[in-house]
Amino acid sequence: MTRSVTVRAPGKVNLQLSVGPVQVDGYHPLATVFQAVDLYETVTATPREDDAIVLTVGAARGADVDLTAVPLDATNIAARAALALREAFGVSEGVDLDIVKGVPVAGGMAGGSADAAATLLACAEVWDLGVSRAQLDEIAAGLGADVPFVLHGHTAVGLGRGDDITPAMSRGRFHWVLATQAQGLSTAEVYREFDRMVADGEREAATPAISDAIMVALVAGNAEALGDALVNDLQPAALSLAPHLQSVMDAALEADALGVMVSGSGPTVAALARSRQHALAIAAHLTVSDTADAVVAASGPAPGAVLVT
Repeated sequence: MTRSVTVRAPGKVNLQLSVGPVQVDGYHPLATVFQAVDLYETVTATPREDDAIVLTVGAARGADVDLTAVPLDATNIAARAALALREAFGVSEGVDLDIVKGVPVAGGMAGGSADAAATLLACAEVWDLGVSRAQLDEIAAGLGADVPFVLHGHTAVGLGRGDDITPAMSRGRFHWVLATQAQGLSTAEVYREFDRMVADGEREAATPAISDAIMVALVAGNAEALGDALVNDLQPAALSLAPHLQSVMDAALEADALGVMVSGSGPTVAALARSRQHALAIAAHLTVSDTADAVVAASGPAPGAVLVT
């Protein structure tokens, strides 16, 4: 009897994203602090008798995600994850991947990376590989900087290209409001704009280091201190490409958010709240302000990729 395996993996926000100058290999050194949030992608893997990797995609109940922006061919990161795992372990079987998306598409919240992480774990199970998390981490790092973090979830520090992951201590829950846009931002374009701004002297790109203020706030479970310490070096570049995001940030501050930033490379704007009730109030204010296409409340830290069935 064919066995299907379902795995759930979270989206994320970057509490810190410090970016150094571009290197000769085209990459930027990063110092980042990730926090997984309870918005999830779910991938169900079912083995095939042939060697095809076939994707279907849908939206989670209540999720406002643009499925038209999700490729269903070999360029999809979930398909690439299945192929990388198959090549690493000499698997000849194919797989059907049914993806249910609950994280904004092209929103800087690692929805695609969550698909990849969930696919790695699900395919390892359906193909009965007996693979370790360390082996999955190695394959994940080759797929993208966020994928290793999403495998583990919770709160973590990322160095290098962001894929050198170390768990970080964190106390309590942090409540977020995430304002998304129908029109995404290309991560590559945001980095190119960052490089242009550095080259033109509009901003500096120093050697990145993890913020002591953020780490202290996390250990203390102090949301106000964390709000004051949030930092994203890509934010000016994202705002340069999408100036309307400033109105989203301003609206969140009008609702007394503890801190507001563009999440990752954008265009999602993340606002930190004092409590779940405060998050709902900020979400209501952002909805009325009509500055975002969708608004959702979430909290973290959330667990990483986990087997559901």
